[in-house]
Amino acid sequence: MAQRNRFPIEVRERAVRLVLDNVGEYGSQWSAIVSISSKIGCSPETLRKWVRRVEVDSGMRGGLTSEERVRMKELERENRELRRANEILRKASAFFAQAELDRGRRR
Repeated sequence: MAQRNRFPIEVRERAVRLVLDNVGEYGSQWSAIVSISSKIGCSPETLRKWVRRVEVDSGMRGGLTSEERVRMKELERENRELRRANEILRKASAFFAQAELDRGRRR
């Protein structure tokens, strides 16, 4: 299910930039997030997630970057498909081996 973004990318980038640039004017990053989120009309938690994602993507914070997350999902999907295909091949091999044994007995 695709996520629908309520805020345009420009608004998100500007809000994150405001938090990162003005955190010194507030007592903490959270107080900056609360103040700025009320001004742009989003919840503080939403803005906090945007800030964390930018921090990870820029290397300021540890974790998987957005590109790494996308690649990880692709690899996990491919892995599931390969496991499924291997299971089908294993069952088909067993089926044909059994059929060959049964055919040998009938002769």
